[in-house]
Amino acid sequence: MMIYVLAAAMTLAMLVATAFSLHHEAHRARTKMQTARIQLPGWSNPRAPR
Repeated sequence: MMIYVLAAAMTLAMLVATAFSLHHEAHRARTKMQTARIQLPGWSNPRAPR
């Protein structure tokens, strides 16, 4: 019985870690897109947009 409880706890922990990772990656992508939109006078963007 204890092995099932440990397996369930590990599954739940992995689901939480996956959700956290997806949230973190989405936030990073949003920040990158917002930063790419900023056009400051006198600054050039050497990288071409993808």
